[in-house]
Amino acid sequence: MTIKTSRRFFLSSVGALAAASIASKAGAQDVISEILQFKSRGNWDDTFDAKASDGGKVATNLPIFSPQTVFYVEQAISQYSGIVAQGGWPLVPATKKLELGVVDPDVIPLRQRLMISGDLSQSAGMSQSFDTYVDSAVKRFQARHGLPADGVLGQYSYAALNVTAPVRLGQLQTNLGRLREMAGTLGQRYVMVNIPAAQIEAVENDRVTLRHTAIVGKIDRQTPILSSAINEVIVNPYWNAPESIVRKDIIPLMRKDPEYLTKNHIRILGPDGELDPTTIDWSTEDAAKFRFRQDPGSINAMASVKINFPNAHATYMHDTPQQTLFDKLMRFDSSGCVRVQNVRDLVTWLLRDTPGWDRQRFEATIKSGENTPVQLAVPVPVHFTYVSAWSTGDAVAHFRDDIYGLDGASSLQLSQAL
Repeated sequence: MTIKTSRRFFLSSVGALAAASIASKAGAQDVISEILQFKSRGNWDDTFDAKASDGGKVATNLPIFSPQTVFYVEQAISQYSGIVAQGGWPLVPATKKLELGVVDPDVIPLRQRLMISGDLSQSAGMSQSFDTYVDSAVKRFQARHGLPADGVLGQYSYAALNVTAPVRLGQLQTNLGRLREMAGTLGQRYVMVNIPAAQIEAVENDRVTLRHTAIVGKIDRQTPILSSAINEVIVNPYWNAPESIVRKDIIPLMRKDPEYLTKNHIRILGPDGELDPTTIDWSTEDAAKFRFRQDPGSINAMASVKINFPNAHATYMHDTPQQTLFDKLMRFDSSGCVRVQNVRDLVTWLLRDTPGWDRQRFEATIKSGENTPVQLAVPVPVHFTYVSAWSTGDAVAHFRDDIYGLDGASSLQLSQAL
């Protein structure tokens, strides 16, 4: 890539200065220096239009594994290469709560940072005021990084702002390889779970039909990367506790509260039938050799539905009675399986081609409380993937926490650093 090409992409991402001004100067114009030395334009502007950037919209129906995404990531790499070549962006002091209406010297480096990454138009100028220009730009930045787009700078927003440009460039380059490997090969209808984003896409005809918030595996109980096909939905499922959960969770809980299994409708099943919990020595791990099964119901660990697909990890997708977990910023709380917000919408989409299973029957079956396995007439491919950086349009680069440390830079594991 030539310097001239890098520069062209760079200018498009940070907002070019007037072409005539650039052309009149000899040699390469240091655009970042122009931003860092930009003269103040006063505190407020009554004529602003709150336009965050000249780049594309953050929200999109473009699938992460679309061939178009690969093109946009290649474009983003060119843009970020230009940013790195010219010194990157400044550090934003993470010492104060900055939000709309605040007037503070730290807003200056914040504006500079947002201009360089393309979130804030240079027409907003330089000022100590956190005005509506900055508020809109911060919200755009937060949306691109999977953060609550509230315009308020907290610890996670500061951490994302202060990841250096070279590290972000490396993250894009690492993920480009993952995207190239799979983009355009997943078929016309599939489900994609993106682990770092804790998000699910239901894709049809190269368009995201449904997007769901997810809960994925903890660092010490990671959700595996896999490809399979969803072949079964179980309405009102039994929950069979994996041996790892029996050892790490159930046995310690029984030592604290001997009534735990009874309260949670969990039965112990041995080779000769159900066992009385009082006959087991909970001071040992002997219980791990038995099967622990929770009855269907409102407190069942999978709540209303379980989504099955063949795999070597005993992993599945499911509903959860703990809906408040979906409101958490860092949604890495499961033991490896994937919890799905608004799972009934996803199941209705999965069962579309299965005769007799419309939304009305599905909801009625849930209300019955009866354990009901349903085989899909047409299995739907499912892919558990790991993409922590991608792009959905010109100057719209998305980044997420590298929760499992697969990208090679410790500073990208934001949840571990805070």
